[in-house]
Amino acid sequence: MSTPVLSVRGLTVGYRIGGTVAPVVHDVSFDVGAGQVLAVVGESGSGKTTTGHAVLGLLPDNGEVLSGRIEFQGRDLTTLDSRGWRELRGSALGLIPQDPTISLDPVRRVGHQVEDVLRLHTDLDDDARRARVYELFRLVGFTDVERRYRQYPHELSGGMRQRVLVAAAVAGGPDLIIADEPTSGLDATVQKQVLDLIDTLRVGSSTAIVLVTHDLGVAADRSDLIAVMRQGRIVELGPTAEVIAEPEHDYTRHLLDSVPRAAAVRRRGVTGVHSEVAIEVSDLSKHYGGIPAVDGISFKVTRGHTFAIVGESGSGKSTTAKILTGVTPVTTGRVEVLGTEVTGLSHRAFRPLRRRVQVVHQNPYSSFDPRFTVFDVVEEPLRSFQPVSLLPGSAQRRRRQNRDRVAAALESAALPADFADRHPRELSGGQRQRVAIARALVVEPEVVILDEPTSALDVSVAAQILDLLRQLQAERQLTYVFISHDLAVVSAISDEVAVMRAGRIVEQGATEDVFNGPREPYTVALLEAIAGHDLTVAAGRLPAALTRGAR
Repeated sequence: MSTPVLSVRGLTVGYRIGGTVAPVVHDVSFDVGAGQVLAVVGESGSGKTTTGHAVLGLLPDNGEVLSGRIEFQGRDLTTLDSRGWRELRGSALGLIPQDPTISLDPVRRVGHQVEDVLRLHTDLDDDARRARVYELFRLVGFTDVERRYRQYPHELSGGMRQRVLVAAAVAGGPDLIIADEPTSGLDATVQKQVLDLIDTLRVGSSTAIVLVTHDLGVAADRSDLIAVMRQGRIVELGPTAEVIAEPEHDYTRHLLDSVPRAAAVRRRGVTGVHSEVAIEVSDLSKHYGGIPAVDGISFKVTRGHTFAIVGESGSGKSTTAKILTGVTPVTTGRVEVLGTEVTGLSHRAFRPLRRRVQVVHQNPYSSFDPRFTVFDVVEEPLRSFQPVSLLPGSAQRRRRQNRDRVAAALESAALPADFADRHPRELSGGQRQRVAIARALVVEPEVVILDEPTSALDVSVAAQILDLLRQLQAERQLTYVFISHDLAVVSAISDEVAVMRAGRIVEQGATEDVFNGPREPYTVALLEAIAGHDLTVAAGRLPAALTRGAR
């Protein structure tokens, strides 16, 4: 066997907190050969990103390698000084970071940012560097490369920004790339494009890749080897196909069992709820500057059911959600929510209905006041809707009543009552999302708008949130409008689905019917773009129709 490009042996990494060092990665070992892809999977806090950063020498100031070796092409990276790292990073070692919105300088043109790599690691002159950036932009799938070169990050979509980061990562012709959640938060079709691009570059240059991801579907589709991490240790390591087919460790089986299941699509809503309509949208349009974001859509949502709206970024699904909650006015058309026509209502006029229609956002942390405790966060809707009283002792009585209601809401979201005294920064992503659900439930709504509620969560945590949502719907006969670009999740929770593209609904119907027999080419393309076809179908977790286009 040839010498591996990367060989990690007995790696232990810790973070210094106060006067002590707490190990977070323990005795990790693996090899990656030329042209191979190793997927490192696990939940948040498992140590996978810390491992990747240790390989690149990018640990934070309080992080350090405590023991072990990291050999790159036979050279021990743990002995490098800052000059040695500068020589390797960007040339022999590349990084594709997770979030392009914070990884690119917002006040510099993207072409100049890719040029920085060439300026540091090549002798090319200005004209040659620009020509090379144009070549790299064509390589990552851009057209009109001169225009792209001059643009700023805010002028590009998320997928385009990620392509810029890929171009920067490969500019120096690296032998090893660490890809840290490179498609997290991207639509399925854009995710597939970025992964196809990385795969093409790998094949063309025999670059070794360490793919850090919590997406088992991506790992199953795109890696040769897989390392499963839990609590800082590798609990299972081997060829991807073998680990997926015959997992040996209980934790690996737990992750695989957490992949969204399709069985729920056949339940057709809550038992005992009939055909009463909770939301009716007729010929709805919303224009910005004369450009339609939503263009003549119509649909009905039955009480007690889950209606999903899916599509890529810019398809109009989030704009539709904002209209349903009274945040955004319509341009034309009619919207009726819980028997009230909301078309043309002012924010003040919509307010009485807002208590009955609540929202759970994609990123709960950004919607929480960082100064608030969990109690304050969950109590906020109660304070907003309670009338002001000047009677003696009313404030104290209300506070006691609110504390009881907040405790009940936290319990309904499967959180202990003592979480009320914590701050959101002290909670995990899944716990924060449960707080967001508790905040929505505390005023006892009838309709809940769920805007990408699981997209930022690990697969096992996302499964817990989906189970919680099903349970709450059954107990309270809630109506859900579920906004998502993740069709695997939609298949697990929705009764009906509408597929949006460029502001229009191109296909809608019962989820099982749409997924098993899509009529529109766009719907077929979305289904084919889902990562992990073999993984999910083999386990009976998605309809067989989703096998089209696998890998």
